[in-house]
Amino acid sequence: MRKDPKVICPFCQQQQSLSKSLTAQSNQNVIFTCSHCHESIKNIETSKG
Repeated sequence: MRKDPKVICPFCQQQQSLSKSLTAQSNQNVIFTCSHCHESIKNIETSKG
């Protein structure tokens, strides 16, 4: 059984699944969006970006 890692929102401290909170962009960056408070952080650089 595969488990989905959890992330903690830096704004409201709620936990949510990684797959529901991160969106990959075509430029190798990601967008974090909290499903609870709807805050977002854009253009998070990855090791490839």
